[in-house]
Amino acid sequence: MLRIAMIGAGSIGFTRRLIMDMMAVPEFRDTEFRLMDIDQENLEMVTKLSRHMLKQNGLDSVTILPTTSQREAIKGADYVLCLARVGGLEAYRHDVEIPLKYGVEQCIGDTLGPGGVFFALRTIPVLLDIAQDMRELAPNALLLNYSNPMAMNTWAVRRAGGVRVLGLCHGVQHSHEQIAEALGFPLDEVDQICAGINHQTWFVKVTHKGEDMLPRLLEAFEKHPTLPQTEPCRIDVLRRFGYYSTESNGHLSEYLPWYRKKTADMDKWINSDVWIGGVTAGYLDYCLNRNEEYKEMYPKWLSGELESIPLGQRSEEHGSYIIEALETGRVYRGNFNIENRGLITNLPDNCTVEVPCYVDRNGIAPTWIGDLPLACAATCRASISVQEMAVEAALTGNRELVKLAILHDPLTAAVCSTEQVWSMVDEMLDVLAPWLPQFNGENRTWKDIPQPQDNYYRFIKGAETGRTRIVPL
Repeated sequence: MLRIAMIGAGSIGFTRRLIMDMMAVPEFRDTEFRLMDIDQENLEMVTKLSRHMLKQNGLDSVTILPTTSQREAIKGADYVLCLARVGGLEAYRHDVEIPLKYGVEQCIGDTLGPGGVFFALRTIPVLLDIAQDMRELAPNALLLNYSNPMAMNTWAVRRAGGVRVLGLCHGVQHSHEQIAEALGFPLDEVDQICAGINHQTWFVKVTHKGEDMLPRLLEAFEKHPTLPQTEPCRIDVLRRFGYYSTESNGHLSEYLPWYRKKTADMDKWINSDVWIGGVTAGYLDYCLNRNEEYKEMYPKWLSGELESIPLGQRSEEHGSYIIEALETGRVYRGNFNIENRGLITNLPDNCTVEVPCYVDRNGIAPTWIGDLPLACAATCRASISVQEMAVEAALTGNRELVKLAILHDPLTAAVCSTEQVWSMVDEMLDVLAPWLPQFNGENRTWKDIPQPQDNYYRFIKGAETGRTRIVPL
């Protein structure tokens, strides 16, 4: 029996999705899920919905244990999943609305920029508390982190958590599908190698039955009936760089200095039909509306008026596949967020990179990439500098370093003066103080605790040829 702790499990849609992904594996149908959240109302809803969903699918052997105690959830767990959004929508609103006063127009604001930095500052302490409980109560467990900002969060846990950690995102899977659609080929016929940093990962190799498709990508996207309207920013980057990025139009536009610095010019690069197309505060508005929708849909799910997730319907989220590979030995390949140890040779060591990895019963083996194309590497390095300063600030409580991190953010630098950055950060530190223990007088800082070194990480070289060999560290 597997014991899986899900911290921040009050995410009603995502938690149920991950549970049913696990149920697609026959060996896992006696799993014990410990659902932990500090929001009692959401915890009760997700517990009842999960039990109802499992019963509808004839999965009575699965156990759902709700708790508001993190330590109770983690004790003896085999895997710990972090799904938390620290501060909820109350804090997230400040991440978006305060920078907007200073001209920083974020669509999502959860990965870079002022919003992403402050999201990291309040999430990292929670992740390190999870790591401390894991060291004491589940020392052999693997932490699978879904909480953004992915690169900064996992970087901090590797430095000061002392536990095994992987960061998981679905951008590569979704963009792979989009590339196959643009080219007009079935997904399983399009091979790819994608590497970079989270939300700025680049398809450095795309082939169809052995033929190089990179020279054909731009024309394929430009001639597609809908993609030029939905992905104008991404296609422009493809036009200039020669490589396609994984992230949505809205996400990518806010990591770069070129597309959101003048409100009057944004219409050219933004798809205003959907929030993810780049609409300012688009994701905040979506979350506020979605929160109310879930409350309206809740009784309909329980009554059976709305159908639950059926057994066998499995998403592309990495979590269940990683656990399946580690527990059964069935090989899985996916892009995960891990430490750069010479994997991408023109990005700094120790930063968080997102590269292809292979998983089996022996562990998790990242592939060696070599150099990224120069423009892709330059864009990633600009973000990594922000991430590095933000992580150091989160661990030490250094207020000036927060300001310097945001000062170097590409979008913020395109629209704000130094004085505006200092004022904006002071305002955000003040308003968000309830979620920032390392800055608000509690004197909380963290020392470096090295990540365990064992067979979870092995290099695989030769990925570019399809021939692999395992090289021990």
